[in-house]
Amino acid sequence: MTGRRGPAKLAVRSSRSGRLSDRGLELALLLGAVLICVFGYAETALALTGKLPPGMALTCAAATVLPLVCHVAVRRFAPHADPLILPLATLLTGLGLVLIHRLDIAYSTHYKNAAPAASGQLMWCGIAVAVFAGTVALLKDHRRLQRYPYVTIAVGMVLLMAPAFYPGDVYGAKRWIFIGPLSFQPGEFVKIVIVVFFAGYLTMRRDALALAGRRLMGMYLPRGRQLGPVAAVWMLSLLVLIFERDLGTSLIFFGLFVIMLYVATERTSWVVFGVVMFAVGAFVVGSFEPHVHGRVVAWLHPMDIFLPPDQRPAGLVSDQAAQALFSFGSGGMLGTGLGAGHPELIGFAGRSDFILTTVGEELGLAGVTLVILLYALLAERGLRTALTVTDPFGKLLAAGLASALVLQVFVVCGGVTGLIPLTGKALPFLAQGGSSMVANWLLVAVLLKVSDTARRPPPQPAADVNAAETQFVRPVQAPHPPR
Repeated sequence: MTGRRGPAKLAVRSSRSGRLSDRGLELALLLGAVLICVFGYAETALALTGKLPPGMALTCAAATVLPLVCHVAVRRFAPHADPLILPLATLLTGLGLVLIHRLDIAYSTHYKNAAPAASGQLMWCGIAVAVFAGTVALLKDHRRLQRYPYVTIAVGMVLLMAPAFYPGDVYGAKRWIFIGPLSFQPGEFVKIVIVVFFAGYLTMRRDALALAGRRLMGMYLPRGRQLGPVAAVWMLSLLVLIFERDLGTSLIFFGLFVIMLYVATERTSWVVFGVVMFAVGAFVVGSFEPHVHGRVVAWLHPMDIFLPPDQRPAGLVSDQAAQALFSFGSGGMLGTGLGAGHPELIGFAGRSDFILTTVGEELGLAGVTLVILLYALLAERGLRTALTVTDPFGKLLAAGLASALVLQVFVVCGGVTGLIPLTGKALPFLAQGGSSMVANWLLVAVLLKVSDTARRPPPQPAADVNAAETQFVRPVQAPHPPR
C-alpha cells in the first residue's frame, strides 16, 4: 500500500495532517484558556459577594463564542499559522476581563457613581474579534502592505499628531481624539502603522544604512548622510513628548525605529546612537515640561507624597506610585487571593496601567511572573515568525510587531513597578480600553498572516507528483490475439 501511494502523495498527506494537528492544538489551548477565565470570573464573584455574578451564562457564552470565531477565521484563511499566538492573546484578554470585573465590584463599594466597565470591555472584545476576522479574511498576502509606504506614514503622522489639537485629558497627557460623544486613542493604532512603514522603508534602504562610517571606541558610527531619517524620527518623537506630554507613545515610537533599524542592518552602533539621542531629548524635555517633570519626580520620590504638603517635592501630586509599591509588597509570593486585596486604593488608574498591581497583590509574584511570561511567549512566537519567513519585508514586519508589544509591556510594567517613570499607557489585552483592545487584536491578525506565509509548505511540482504516482503502477499487459 505504501509503494502504490507514492512518496509525493504521502508527503502531501503528512503536511496536511501536520496542519490539522496545529489547528487542533490551537483549539485545545483556546478551550483551556476559556475555562481558566470562566473559573476565575466565578471565583472572584463568589469571594466578594458569596454568589455567582448575574448574567454569568451569557458572559460565559460570549467568552466561548468569540475565541471560536477567531479560530474558525484562522482555520479558514490562515491554516498554517502559529498555533500558540491566538490562545495566548485569548488568555490575556480573558484575564483582563476577570480583573476588570473584580475592580468593578470594589469600585462600586468604595466610590460613589463608579460606573461598571466589564460589560463595555466585553463589547469592545466583540468589536476586536470582528476586526480580527475581517483582517485575516481580507489580507490575502502581508506583502500588499508594502505597496504604499509613504501613504501609510502620512496617515500615521496625522493620527500621531492629531491629539495635540484637542484638549488634554484630566490627567495631563493628550492621547485622545474626540468626535462628538466618541473618543479613541490614535496612538494605539499608530504603532502598527509605524511598523508597516518602517518595514517597507528599511527593506528598501537597509543596504545604504548598513554602511559603516568612522570607528569610535570599538564601534562604527553611522555615516553622516544616513543620519537624516534617524534625526527626523528623533525630532518627531520629541515633538510628541513636548506637545502631547505622552512619554509612553514617544518612547515606543522611537524605540521601534531603533530596534527595526538594528534588525535590518545588524549594526550595534545604531542602537547605542539611538538610545543616547532619546536619553538626551527626554532629559531636556523632562527638565522644563511640567507634566513630564512631575512623572519623573514621582518616580524618584514616590514615598514623599506622605510628607506634609510644604515638604513635598515640587510637582509631586499623586500617591499612585507609592500605593502600587504597597500592593506588590502586600501580595508576597502567592498573593492574597482574588477578591481579598484592596486594589481600589490605586484610584482611577486601577483598570488601565495599574491593573498589574491587582495581579501583584491578589496573585502575588507568581501571578505577575505568569503574566509577563505570557507576554514574553507571545513576543517569542512573533520573533520566531520573523526568523522563519523568507521575504525581507515579512521579517521586519513580524519583528516590528513583536517589538511593539514588548516595548509597550516594558513601559507599562516598568512604570508601575518603579523601574522607569510612569507613562500612562494601557497594558496590552489586560487593561480597560476599546482602542487598545482593537489595536492589539489587529496586531495579532497581521502577525498570524505573516506566520501563515512563513509556515506554509512549498508547493509540490505537478511533474513530480505525476511521476511519483505512476512509478509504482504495474503495467497492464495486452491480451493475446485469439488463435
